[in-house]
Amino acid sequence: MNKSPDELLKELTLTEKASLVAGLNMWMTKGIERLNIPPVHMYDGTNGIRKTNSNEEMGITTENVPATCYPTGSAIGSSWNTALLHEVGVALGRESKTMEVELLLGPGVNMKRTPLGGRNFEYYSEDPCLTGELGAAFINGIQSEGVGASVKHFAGNNQEFEKMVTSSEIDERTLREIYLSAFERIIKKSDPWTVMCSYNLLNGTYTSENEHLLNDILREEWGYDGVVLSDWTAVNDRIRGLKAGLDLEMPGPAHYNAKAIVEAVQEGKLSEEQLDKSVGRILKLVERVTGNQAAEKKDEDYHTLARKAAAESIVLLKNDNAILPLRPETASSIAVIGRFAVKPRIQGAGSAKVTPTRVDIPLDEIKELAGSLATVSYTAGYPEDDSVNEELIKESVTLAKNAEVAVLFVGQPEYAESEMHDLKGIELPEHQVKLIQAVAAVQPKCIVITSSGSALVMRPWVQHVPAVIHSWLSGQGMGRSIAEVLFGYTNPSGKLSETFPVKLSDNPSHMRIRGENGKLYYREGLFVGYRYYDRKELAPQFPFGHGLSYTTFAYTDLEVVQHVTGVKVSFQLTNTGKRRGKEAVQLYVHDEECKWTRPEKELKAFAKVELDPGEQQTIVFELEERDFSYFNTKYNRWLADTGYFQILLGSSSKDIRITGRLHCDFGKEEITFHKFSLLSEWISDPAAKAVLEECLNEMNEHVIDKVYLNEEFVGFWEDFPMIKVFQMFGQTWMNERSPDQVIQELIARVERLRTN
Repeated sequence: MNKSPDELLKELTLTEKASLVAGLNMWMTKGIERLNIPPVHMYDGTNGIRKTNSNEEMGITTENVPATCYPTGSAIGSSWNTALLHEVGVALGRESKTMEVELLLGPGVNMKRTPLGGRNFEYYSEDPCLTGELGAAFINGIQSEGVGASVKHFAGNNQEFEKMVTSSEIDERTLREIYLSAFERIIKKSDPWTVMCSYNLLNGTYTSENEHLLNDILREEWGYDGVVLSDWTAVNDRIRGLKAGLDLEMPGPAHYNAKAIVEAVQEGKLSEEQLDKSVGRILKLVERVTGNQAAEKKDEDYHTLARKAAAESIVLLKNDNAILPLRPETASSIAVIGRFAVKPRIQGAGSAKVTPTRVDIPLDEIKELAGSLATVSYTAGYPEDDSVNEELIKESVTLAKNAEVAVLFVGQPEYAESEMHDLKGIELPEHQVKLIQAVAAVQPKCIVITSSGSALVMRPWVQHVPAVIHSWLSGQGMGRSIAEVLFGYTNPSGKLSETFPVKLSDNPSHMRIRGENGKLYYREGLFVGYRYYDRKELAPQFPFGHGLSYTTFAYTDLEVVQHVTGVKVSFQLTNTGKRRGKEAVQLYVHDEECKWTRPEKELKAFAKVELDPGEQQTIVFELEERDFSYFNTKYNRWLADTGYFQILLGSSSKDIRITGRLHCDFGKEEITFHKFSLLSEWISDPAAKAVLEECLNEMNEHVIDKVYLNEEFVGFWEDFPMIKVFQMFGQTWMNERSPDQVIQELIARVERLRTN
């Protein structure tokens, strides 16, 4: 563009403005040639660039332009490595420029409320801190290359079932603490150039026209000034959407809505000033992303990074008797069983499905690394459909029995995990369960490698095998990475980014997975994922944050100190094993004293640390007041209560290695008092407590039952509204004054004291 967005805005006609707030076609915004305003080219990009062969086609069921396929969100989320996410983001930004892509539609950062979510493979985790930090790093990487990112799906889109007509009914506190928190962190730490709203309704209003969500929270409270665009066809009322803050409708051209916008402005139903705000933001986006110099494409460099990302995403769930890594002296013959060894599932289906530039085949990579030290044999194990084939199982049993080690490749079938429908279950298909059980019965050295984009139930077979590796859907480099983990070339460092339950019904949302009459109530509230398992004292199969290594780590010398702006946490991490390795250190906070219901602990910080054998490193975390806060719906703001907190550091949510305790006093914000404010609120505010004590001293001169704010009285009456205390004890003192008058007098005195 030759002119600034402000200058162009003055030269655009009303009709041109109306045309700019919708796309030109499936993947482009509209340009205005007479003013040299170019279009923006955008494509799906959560784990790779899904560029279609034409701007007029959706391309979901066809092969698209080849691009690097990185691990899906659920996979790379298990890396717990913000530096890796940034590196992948940079690579995607560079590759985008070589493909003339200016805006990537990703990442997806919705919370994993249920393991049945059809798009769970796209999302990072069940925790807003982990998701927010990873998403921010990914976006910062992409946008450092001059390519825009689009964080999605905003908000409350946690299932596929009837998502376009279902209202996610979420109370304000749960919404803020669980379902919006990752978005907020990302907005403030990476300033994504666009935000994509979701299909669903939120508390009765479509997100594409939800003023509380798009204006009150996103723009006014969080200060976001980028473009809000719709998910494809998510616009239902274009005028309401513009008023709420939805800038760009996709796809286009949506001539009917452009006409409606012009008429609405002319008839006074929509102010041109409101339209100008959206057009101005779109012009700013055009200015940001167009004209960036293309980078030289290096497919091999990208594939190397895809392998690296896969290696950090793979999670070693079980390793009894250190059966892994495989060694030539104990694994001279290896039986590889399972179709996924030759046709790996590297990603999910739907709008995130990338046409990869190449794919590492696990069987080929195992053979290459085994070399002349081991013979590797293969059998399919199970048919392509879901039927149980006894002959294939018998063949697998024979192969396994005659080998020193059996390696089984199993997982969810490709059709199970896709956009537009949810999973029917999280168990392996019956033919795979029978295969594992049969092979494990004859081969004690049975290693199972699972592939899925969400949690799996393993109860029918996991106790019968010594080792389990969860490879997720780890992109085109997954095959090589699995082989390197098996043989010890890579020390696994992935940690689960979601809880693996013993059975599906253990999940907190199990009874409310589908809505009724267009409403889905999130009645489990704050207790999503590990928060629920902690509160119920319910043991999962594998907890959030779990992942084994070929080395060991010790946590020592914890120091926790509050300072002016927050809390400093430091400790020593030591590699106590014999191999170089990485540890994903996890910091959780537990509030000992809050009267409001809070989870037992919540993740507030983490770090991926690599150490040589015997190496020790000081790890430091700086926590802010917000890390100790909850969203107080009474005052509609975040509050951190004064009191004792525990700092818990560990290797998983269930493997806490070291704990500290401190008393925090962040200084309370002034309470806005009203008629029914509780005694506990009055005495928690210094000015109010002083006024109240003076008032009670006066009252005590006129009553028999005297009121003193001692421990005994407060302990019994603290949850009583103060007006009721006066009604109970102050009748003879109030005389003709009403309790309402007394309270209003006290509130006025508090305000005078605060302003003096």
